Amino acid sequence: MGFQVEKVSDVLVVDVEGQLIVGNRQELKQKVLEELENGERKFVVDFEKTGYIDSSGLGVLVSLSKKVREQGGELRLANLNEDLKTLFELTKLDTLFHIADSREAALKDL
Repeated sequence: MGFQVEKVSDVLVVDVEGQLIVGNRQELKQKVLEELENGERKFVVDFEKTGYIDSSGLGVLVSLSKKVREQGGELRLANLNEDLKTLFELTKLDTLFHIADSREAALKDL
């Protein structure tokens, strides 16, 4: 499990590798909050290499989305597999997040 962070134009892209679960959710939260404090306002979290997100992982994403919006920014999600798409639909979180099928689509018009 790990996170890779890269800057694409003026957007910070965070790749989540493995699972987003109770054991590592704080690491993701810290990374995004630090970048938010440093002036970043546009974020894409890419789940191409992610197989599972537990309830604590969902909670962190909701919390980060709220904080980013409060600072006038936007947080988008990309590359959810079918199971993760279903999870977001069942929890109605698909209405909270801009979810794109690809990293390129998430970056477009951001």
